[in-house]
Amino acid sequence: FNVCSSDLFTPGPTPLLPAAQFAMAAADIHHRTPEFRAMFQKVLAQLKVFVGTKNDVLLLSSSGTGAMEASVSNLTSPGDKVLVLTAGKFGERWVGLAKAFGCEPDVMSAPYGQTFDLAAVKAALKPEHRVVFLQATETSTAVRHDVEAIAKLVGQTDALLVVDGITGLGTTHFDVDGWGIDVLIGGSQKAVMIPPGLSYLSVSEKAWAAMETSKNPRYYFDLRKERKNAAKGESAYTPAVALIAGLGAALDYIAGQAGGDLEKGRMALVDNAQVNAAATRAGLVALGFTLFAPTAPAAAATAVAVPEGMNSGDVVKALKSRFALVTANGQGEMQGKIFRVAHLGFFDYLDTVALLGAMEHIAKHTLGLPVVYGQAVAAAQQVYADAVKE
Repeated sequence: FNVCSSDLFTPGPTPLLPAAQFAMAAADIHHRTPEFRAMFQKVLAQLKVFVGTKNDVLLLSSSGTGAMEASVSNLTSPGDKVLVLTAGKFGERWVGLAKAFGCEPDVMSAPYGQTFDLAAVKAALKPEHRVVFLQATETSTAVRHDVEAIAKLVGQTDALLVVDGITGLGTTHFDVDGWGIDVLIGGSQKAVMIPPGLSYLSVSEKAWAAMETSKNPRYYFDLRKERKNAAKGESAYTPAVALIAGLGAALDYIAGQAGGDLEKGRMALVDNAQVNAAATRAGLVALGFTLFAPTAPAAAATAVAVPEGMNSGDVVKALKSRFALVTANGQGEMQGKIFRVAHLGFFDYLDTVALLGAMEHIAKHTLGLPVVYGQAVAAAQQVYADAVKE
């Protein structure tokens, strides 16, 4: 996945794929024409392969939060009991959305930087829970949750399982149908390498059936309406035409990395993220940083804590001012305590080496750590060498 080096190491928006940029620039077509319908139907079919499901996959002109809201409004009624598994800022967003639509959320929390105890999840599940909401990757803390194991527990109940995979898709292997994920949500500004503005979600037959009895109001985010129109190659309302063209180009590119096989291309994209994440973790630990999520690290991004008495904002600022590398500070109460480095999209091993080389200078000269040049890069080199052994 080597297209070009980028200075944007944030967990969304991610560096833009050049082929997608060209496609967006040329997307001067009307959305109620045969040309658009053909493109739209192709992209929807590609998304099913990229998500890895036989279920319907819908596109919405919104950020990923729009698809999160749609999953709440379409699947619940006021007064419904739901279970929210939260371990960070985006898990907390599920709580806010559930309350906004009149649900009564039972909230099971894990500390920032940690994932859920499965025995506790099993104990928290109740027969009256209509939906279980969680993240695949909690982007704010760079924790990856065990979606497969949680899905197995939810599958023993009548509840629906809704997963925010906005940074999980393209960085984590999912078996959507085999695990029984009823809704899996993605966003355009993540692993598919195009600008913000599109969300997509797979919807199971069990979820479609639940919509028939849900009483919450919905209009723009009425998924049944989108499904009906998608069958004709259209969206219910004016779509983001240029972004859809860019998405098609991005999915073509991912397929092209595996000889035109999109499923294999998706798997290669995930494997690439996992190797880069592991190499980054090894390099930063070698410099004396502490992983913020050591027991359940994500492949979408790596979060690291700076040494006591130091400010992670100084790292973020120094990387940008000295090397034009843009990383992300912590969110909310984690600001100043951690910084986050992304591995989404077409980052390759050389991007990782470049970042770690810069980090050696920042650790030595900005933070005053006892750094020997090459130690972070050497640690990453070993991870990469082990990963590519034949």
